[in-house]
Parts: sequence; C-alpha cells; structure tokens
Amino acid sequence: MRVLGKIYIDGAWVEPRYASRWLKVVNPATEEVIARIPGCGEADAAAAVAAARRAFDGWARTAPAERGAVLARIASGLEARAEEMARTITAEVGMPAKLCGRIQVAGPVAAWKRYAARAASFEFEGAVGHSRVVREPVGVVACITPWNYPFHQITAKVAAALAAGCTVVLKPSEVAPLDAFLLAEVIHEAGLPAGVFNLVTGEGATVGEALVGDPGVDMVSFTGSTAAGRRVAATAAATVKRVALELGGKSAAIVLDDADLAAAVKATVNACFLNSGQTCSAITRLIVPEGRYEEVKALVAPLVAGFTLGDPEAEGTKLGPLVSARQRDRVLGYIRQGIQSGAELIAGGADAPAGLEQGWFVRPTVFGRVDPASAIAQEEVFGPVLSILTHRSEDEAVAIANGTVYGLAGAVWSADPERAMAVARRMRAGQVDLNGAPFNLDAPFGGFGQSGYGRENGVFGMEEFLETKAVQTRAA
Repeated sequence: MRVLGKIYIDGAWVEPRYASRWLKVVNPATEEVIARIPGCGEADAAAAVAAARRAFDGWARTAPAERGAVLARIASGLEARAEEMARTITAEVGMPAKLCGRIQVAGPVAAWKRYAARAASFEFEGAVGHSRVVREPVGVVACITPWNYPFHQITAKVAAALAAGCTVVLKPSEVAPLDAFLLAEVIHEAGLPAGVFNLVTGEGATVGEALVGDPGVDMVSFTGSTAAGRRVAATAAATVKRVALELGGKSAAIVLDDADLAAAVKATVNACFLNSGQTCSAITRLIVPEGRYEEVKALVAPLVAGFTLGDPEAEGTKLGPLVSARQRDRVLGYIRQGIQSGAELIAGGADAPAGLEQGWFVRPTVFGRVDPASAIAQEEVFGPVLSILTHRSEDEAVAIANGTVYGLAGAVWSADPERAMAVARRMRAGQVDLNGAPFNLDAPFGGFGQSGYGRENGVFGMEEFLETKAVQTRAA
C-alpha cells in the first residue's frame, strides 16, 4: 500500500495543514486498499487558492508561446510515464488494462500536446471597428474532477486552463486520485512556475465546498453528478463566479428504419458497456423501429455474452468491476426496478456473477420493451445497463430521445446521411454521432438541460477559461 502523505502547493510537496484524516483508495477488482491520501480541509484549500492567486499575474503575462512550451514539456513527461499512468488508472478505476492505455491515457496525452500548440497559435486579440477586443484568462480556476475517466477529465480542465493563462487548484475525486499525483510530479519536473498548478485532495463536502465558496477563486469547472452540480452552482452563486458544469446523461441512439441494424446494435452495446457503463455520455437507450424489435433482441444476446467479466489485468477481460460497493449496489437497485417495472429482461440481471467472489462486479444487463417513463429510461444508472425502446415513426423516436431532463450525447443510424443529419439536428444534445462516427478530441463536448453548461475539448474548451474585454480607441 502506498502512503501519499503530501499535497502539492506553490511548487512544492507539503504536509497538509489538516492532517488528522486519511482517505483510502481501494482497488475495485480485489477490494484491497492500495493507497492512502490526505483528507484535506478548508485551510489546505485556502493555501492552494492563495498560491494560485499570487502566481496568476505572472503566468497571465507570460507569452502564450512560452506557456505552450511548458505544456509541451508536460506532455512529453506524461508520454514517458504513460504505461505507469495506465496501470495506475486500471488499479483505481477497474477498466481493463488493454483498453485503459488507449482510452484513459493516450487520448489525454494527445490533448496536452494539442493545448501546447494551441496556446501558441490562439488569437487572443483582434480589431472590431475602433475597438481592440482582448481575450484574457479568467483568473484562478478550481478544477473538481470525477473518478470514471480521471486523467481525461483532469486534462480537459487543467491543460485548457493553463493554455489560456489561468492558474489552477485541482481537486481530483478521492475515489481515483492517484493519477493526479503522477500528473503533479510531471508538472513539477517540467518547470511550471510555482503556484500555477496546485493539488489538494479530499472529499467534496469539505475541500470541494471550500474551493467553490472561496472568493479568491474566479471560476469553478466541475464534472460529476447532476445533484452535485446543482450544489456547486448554488454555492458559487454567492460570489458570482463563473461555473462550467459537465453533469449526467441519459443518451439515446435513434435507429431509423433504413439503418444497418447489426452495426447499430453492436456499436450501441459497446458504447453502453464501455468502462462498465460508468461513462457520462454512454449510450444507454437504444430506440429501434417497432417492427424490428425481435431482430434487435436476437442480435443483442450474443453480443452481451462476449463481454467477459473478470480481473482487469487479465488478457481476456472485456468488462471490469464498478468502482465501489456503493456504486454496485446503486446499479443493482436500478436493475431490480427494471425487472419490477415489467420490462423484458433480455440479458444479465441482479444476480452476482458466478466465480467472482471478490470485486464489485455487475452482470451486463439489457432490458427490452422499456417504458419511456420508467426509472431505467429516465435516470442515469451509471452501470452496464442498456434499455431498448421502440418507435413507430421518426417523430416518435426524436420525442423519446428528447424526453428526459438530460442532453449530453446521442447517436443516429440511417443509410441516408442527410436524413441522419436532419434527425441529429432535432436532438437536444451537445454531441451526436452519426453511424458510429468516432470521438473527436477537438470537437466541443458538453450538454443541454440538466447535463450542464459550458464546453470542453479543443479551442472551445480553452475559450471557457477566457474573459472578453473591449478597449475603445480614438481614430487617428
């Protein structure tokens, strides 16, 4: 077991001021405690914010090309430790190792490289008539990140904020914080000026709450549950600070009557079960033509059978555990609700997986003929649970897809690209994939409705951390 007893403030590893509490980091596949980290408090949060405040003016005035050069060094350091990062995230989150390196690490490292280049090339000012319009960093940013894609979400916030010229206080999830310590080590070695990046650990109700309410913080960028996002927004409102929220989702795939059914079903099952369903943008509702439901049902069963549960380190494992006992129990509760609602159980269920006495595993589960108003069709399960619903027309399919409080992501399947695009335009979601199109690191990511507000990734993510100033000049 590793003991990580220090936090990173003002360019140095320091003892927490609130040192009486320790938090355990547990491997979800083995239930073994793999590390202990400090449960920081208000004094630690305040110290980190003060350091970021002192460093802000100098970093904001640093030439963008110089900021980009530092970010490039960070990217190189992360690339050199990519294998270690992947092993760490597999141990703390439970994603199978063969997927973890590609999804949890390679993408974020590429994003650091992109932000390094973008810092140097971004147009921070321009002319509008007789005004000089200047884009300036918003200030000190508190980045509060989740456990499901820990390094990815840290990168989307921290790299973009640093490129924009902001200083940062990072509070990673206490469930999966170890990758954040690795990042802090790389940042220190890259020579980022003291105070520009700070790391504090602890629970949201203590250190997270302190950061959000601190008047020295100019902006909060938060990813997590919708309930927690409401609390962040309410607390931040007291000091009228900027807030970006990336929250829950209940994303739908609309399959039209002319679609390649086999491809649509396979892609949706894969998208639903990725990371054991612990993905905010997971496609968890499959909306198919009523007349093709039996075909869909026949296609689903063998696909689900291929999702082998087991040790994330094992070569043949395709589905790892859920991140905690609490998360497992929550998902099992939804599965039981689905059964009680009368939905057809096509695969899986609430029974414990055979041969897996240790670890927080849940069988991949698919429900058919799901009532659009039921809990499993309306609420974010955050586990390997797919709901299949049917439609009798394109209009009905769109209405079902838009019929939740969320609007994070979606998908459309049709043999006609123009028809698919027309349906995508009608979906109230921040990101829609057509016919299995891959994820784009440079495209904006964020939600409509109670999926939050603000955008991450690419230039759009960097713009979240900028203020716009107009300076009027007299004509010569």
